[in-house]
Amino acid sequence: GTSDEHISLVQYLKSSPADGAVIVTTPQEVSLLDVRKEISFCKKVGMPVIGVVENMSGFVCPKCKNETEIFPATTGGGEAMAKEMGVPFLGRVPLDPRIARCCDEGKSFFQEHPDTPAVTAYRDIVRQVKAYCE
Repeated sequence: GTSDEHISLVQYLKSSPADGAVIVTTPQEVSLLDVRKEISFCKKVGMPVIGVVENMSGFVCPKCKNETEIFPATTGGGEAMAKEMGVPFLGRVPLDPRIARCCDEGKSFFQEHPDTPAVTAYRDIVRQVKAYCE
């Protein structure tokens, strides 16, 4: 679009103590194209980019724990794009249908499924964001 909403958001955030932006992508090139634009926009308006998170990065079967690539990263995915754009890569979060189920039921995915690859990924990403903001 016109990026009007982005400009409005940045103007609003200038009056708050925002530490920066966490940009979320998926491994597909169409998403990476949009995210490149968002990173460029953040740089243009002086909004620090805390890092990039790749969502829906594989599917880990809750039963057998095998990982399947559902959305293959044909150009290297979020990590390669973050490196290309000169911003940190914070990690990959695998698909887990139990995340949506917990959200729908108003339950904490972290409490319901604490030992899953998705929770491990979220915890690592949060640790990095906290470290950046301290």
